[in-house]
Amino acid sequence: MGGEAGSAAAVGSEGRVKSLGLVFEDERKGCYSSGETVAGHVLLEAAEPVALRALREGILLLQPGKHEFPFSFQLPSEPLVTSFSGKYGSIQYCVRAVLERPKVPDQSVKRELQVISHIDVNTPALLTPVLKTQEKMVGCWFFTSGPVSLSAKIERKGYCNGEAIPIYAEIENCSSRLIVPKAAIFQTQTYLASGKTKTVRHMVANVRGNHIASGGTDTWHGKTLKIPPVTPSILDCCIIRVDYSLAVYIHIPGAKKLMLELPLVIGTIPYNGFGSRNSSTASRFSMDMSWLTLTLPEQPEAPPNYADVVSEEEFSRHVPPYPQPPDCEGEACCPMFACVQQFRFQPPPLYSEVDPHPADVEETQPVSFIL
Repeated sequence: MGGEAGSAAAVGSEGRVKSLGLVFEDERKGCYSSGETVAGHVLLEAAEPVALRALREGILLLQPGKHEFPFSFQLPSEPLVTSFSGKYGSIQYCVRAVLERPKVPDQSVKRELQVISHIDVNTPALLTPVLKTQEKMVGCWFFTSGPVSLSAKIERKGYCNGEAIPIYAEIENCSSRLIVPKAAIFQTQTYLASGKTKTVRHMVANVRGNHIASGGTDTWHGKTLKIPPVTPSILDCCIIRVDYSLAVYIHIPGAKKLMLELPLVIGTIPYNGFGSRNSSTASRFSMDMSWLTLTLPEQPEAPPNYADVVSEEEFSRHVPPYPQPPDCEGEACCPMFACVQQFRFQPPPLYSEVDPHPADVEETQPVSFIL
């Protein structure tokens, strides 16, 4: 797509055409998709009277000067493959205008039309997290130096151009070598024609981690890798296929690298974040309520003893001693005023058992019974 119209000039035996061009109605529109309308004008400038063959009018005579012929058509409603140009093949769309004149060779002009097949990364299949784990024994036979293990995860499978992919990984180095963790986005182009297949694979973005010494570990808590401008994934074409993958791998000196490849789909409709917001809201709620599990015991405990939470002075003031009568002899003698001992050191009553609006009466003495 461009802002300038394509043009062609030719000289005919029956009238000279100075220029022939084609412009789209909206030159700022970058691409089209299935079902959309393509509209524009064919521009023709004649230096002499020109006779041309029209589809409906038959032979049409044009006077010298500039002429415009509008056009409009709708792209098919079925899915169209995204425009693509690769090493061994391409997928191209174009609008072509043909000028047919009697006894004169046809003239034509064409403009390339960029088509895109939309991929929504908000579909459940592309919102699923991807996780892989692998371990590799470094060395051979009896000269092994220990294993290297790698676990990698991404939160979802679908991303769009310009997004940063957070990578979560755990690396453990139990070997005797110094290793380096890395991550990269790979594009794989597959061409199928005449029963033969050709594949082209190249790296489009990469990031590197820190060295891990022998016996050490490292963790990536969302290490980001930004997606550069690339062609969206092409998954529904029978002759050309474009796939992407996120490779998390470990460079091991003197041994083959340990690699995990996580499938990746580059879409066109960005992630709306609804799933992320819902999960983050749930995590915030669970985080805010987690303090309850730390403070509430599994079984309720009894309140403390009244005698343990008041001072001796306060306790003696509310529970005064009761002297025994003088005619009492021995332990068999009962006091004149016998306090009910089992109520002296019990917990205070529940709040529901206390009158919230007590009457205005003077302080009474402790309860006693006359025997």
